[in-house]
Amino acid sequence: MGSGTVDLDSIRALAKKIALLNAVSYGGKAQSKPVIGRILGERPDLKPFAKNIVAIVEEVVQEVNSLSQSEQISLLKTLWPEALASKAREEKAWEKSLPPLPNVEKYGRVVTRFAPNPDCVLHIGSARAIILCYEYAKMYGGKFILRFEDTDPRLKKSSLEFMDLIRKDLDWLGCPPDEEYIQSDRIEIYYKYAEKLLSDGYAYVCKCKPEEFHARVIVGEPCPCRDLPPEEHLSRWDGMLSGVYGEGEAVVRIKTDLKHPNPAIRDWPAFRIIDTDKYPHPRVGSKYRVWPLYNFACGIDDHLMGITHIIRGKEHLTNQERQKYLYRYLGWEYPEAIHYGRLKIVGASLSKSKIVRGVMEGIYTGWDDPRLATFLALRRRGIKPEAIRRLILEIGPRPADIIISWENLYAHNRKIIDPIANRFFFVWDPVRLTVEGVMRDFVTHIPLHPDHPERGERIFHIRPIRRVAVFLISGRDAEQLYVGRIVRLMELFNIEVKAVSSSQVSAVFYSESYGDAKRLNAPLIHWLPNENLLPCNVVMPDNTIVSGFTEPSIKTSRVDEVVQFERFGFVRIEKVDEEVTAFYAHK
Repeated sequence: MGSGTVDLDSIRALAKKIALLNAVSYGGKAQSKPVIGRILGERPDLKPFAKNIVAIVEEVVQEVNSLSQSEQISLLKTLWPEALASKAREEKAWEKSLPPLPNVEKYGRVVTRFAPNPDCVLHIGSARAIILCYEYAKMYGGKFILRFEDTDPRLKKSSLEFMDLIRKDLDWLGCPPDEEYIQSDRIEIYYKYAEKLLSDGYAYVCKCKPEEFHARVIVGEPCPCRDLPPEEHLSRWDGMLSGVYGEGEAVVRIKTDLKHPNPAIRDWPAFRIIDTDKYPHPRVGSKYRVWPLYNFACGIDDHLMGITHIIRGKEHLTNQERQKYLYRYLGWEYPEAIHYGRLKIVGASLSKSKIVRGVMEGIYTGWDDPRLATFLALRRRGIKPEAIRRLILEIGPRPADIIISWENLYAHNRKIIDPIANRFFFVWDPVRLTVEGVMRDFVTHIPLHPDHPERGERIFHIRPIRRVAVFLISGRDAEQLYVGRIVRLMELFNIEVKAVSSSQVSAVFYSESYGDAKRLNAPLIHWLPNENLLPCNVVMPDNTIVSGFTEPSIKTSRVDEVVQFERFGFVRIEKVDEEVTAFYAHK
């Protein structure tokens, strides 16, 4: 990363600005990880130099953290007042969009958590939990925890790959956790509390067959195991741990009200045996054979990790009632709980099992297949994390069920990318257009962005041979043409159509004036000169491919950059070489 390749001073200045903003947001202490993530997000061209950037950021973060918070704010005001003003506007926006959390004054510090089961990559259905938990923690100067709930090696098989991808997704979303925990590291903690509850008579080891237990519990009757003395249950617990009982032969249950109106709450299961020789855990192998179920591990962890506000879907209301028994027996106070309604996105499959099966069976090309609603797929298509954040903040934690369409997300994304996306011509399903009567050469200058002439321009040279100029236009435009129709070639001149066939359109030069086109209500179509073109394939959201040609000036674009193909849509550049590959985002 020599100074001839990258301006080190500009990178250091960018790192300092982001580190100062990060420090001001988090009580005066910047963190390297989100600073690095934001630099690479703003400058994807720097990814090959990531190792060097890490060194610069760590040095800058150390320098920023040596300042007092008032010095940090003062420096921001002096060097980058617009960044501080932007931050203030953002903070005002979330305060306006998010209702206050309940009973914040009861707690020394707000602590929230996102607790995924790493059995699949994350999709947009997870965005609400992640962003609300992160933003509320940030809003109150609190802490945001990532907790991997990987305690089911049989049915919800976790993987190290998914853990890594989830971490990367959170960084991409701009929601880096302050702390991370993995439940498979905490099994001994859960055992300790299980033994306490068994000793105190609040839990028991049930050896009944599942169908027999359920027949009794549905009518509110205890099973024969329930009222045995604690000593017997502790002996059975030892048997579960030592291998006396096999898979399905013994379960630890938490005692609840057997007359509770919801049968699912009556004596709920807390631990079961899993044959880890048959179903080894990806991190701890066969070290443990007795594994906690969701409500036990989650309930214990929320208390021990100091979670003050649980923000999750209302499908967890039953789980809350189960866990409250646990808290009562252990003398703990249950955290504040905010349950939001279900979120459905029209046309998106949010079933993790279907996604995993589809990838494994080759139905999908990978976790970033454009047909999926995974963050990896959305990122590949050019959806910005800030668009997802804005959508979620707009919806908020309201309890009502909500159905949204993709267009809701696209509308937010469009506002973000429209000012930054350079414009290019892309002709798909191309048809040859021959224009006669072109009396001279034309040179047309088209800005890369109509609102930002300072970015530069694309230059097209039209050199007719014997007064004939040859172009390519899109097949869709060719279908709308008919003999006698006047059409304007964008930023060039007007033509009159003389003949149309399936493979070619013939026309004659009509006039140069744009005023003529307006007066005649002539449609505008884009075009490319039939020379020096780059083949281009655009992968659509349904994984079909639209093929055509684009202009050579697109080589100024970087991989990962979002551009607009005029009159086609926004696309993210996947590859720029002797041919171009792009992924379609939206109109």
